[in-house]
Amino acid sequence: MKRIERNEVLGLADYETIRERFRARVVSDKKRRRVQLGPHVTVLFENRDTVLLQIQEMLRTERITRPGAVQHEIDTYNDSVPGDDELSCTLMIAIVDAVERETFLQAAVGFEDCVSLVVQGERIAAQSAARDGATSERTTAVHYVKFALPRPLADRIRAVRAVDTAPAPVRVELRVDHPSYTAGIVLPAETLLELAEDLRE
Repeated sequence: MKRIERNEVLGLADYETIRERFRARVVSDKKRRRVQLGPHVTVLFENRDTVLLQIQEMLRTERITRPGAVQHEIDTYNDSVPGDDELSCTLMIAIVDAVERETFLQAAVGFEDCVSLVVQGERIAAQSAARDGATSERTTAVHYVKFALPRPLADRIRAVRAVDTAPAPVRVELRVDHPSYTAGIVLPAETLLELAEDLRE
């Protein structure tokens, strides 16, 4: 999948003219790209549009206009754009109570190393992007991971089409197997269709 280029990112004034339509479309797409992994973790599978929205909204919120600062945001968020035969997702740990959340984050050190995608029974370990906030004593509430798929498995997902009916032509399960948190979800058909489209780009 092609990374976001500078000429695709609009200035603040130009973005305001299309923001409502663009944001509404991407938010609608995110509903099919988001899954719940156990009681505390929400997962969003990223693509160019979700990343571009993140960039534009960050520039808007922080009123970033300097060319170097704009490029820094593009470079940072481009890490979430999946490459060839690759899937990318953001995992968000959400616990309302601050004390409970901090206790969990301390207990879940190494969380990102325990995430995997199981495609047709073959396990692919997540590759985690290093971000600020994680230490040897606590993990972070947000994790950015990618899955490098062997070509045959990528082809199986890539071949999924909207006309396919149950049972799903390929079984894809997202899992986390950490001593403090174990959960798994078989991706629903609508999410699988989104990922198939990602892999075809």
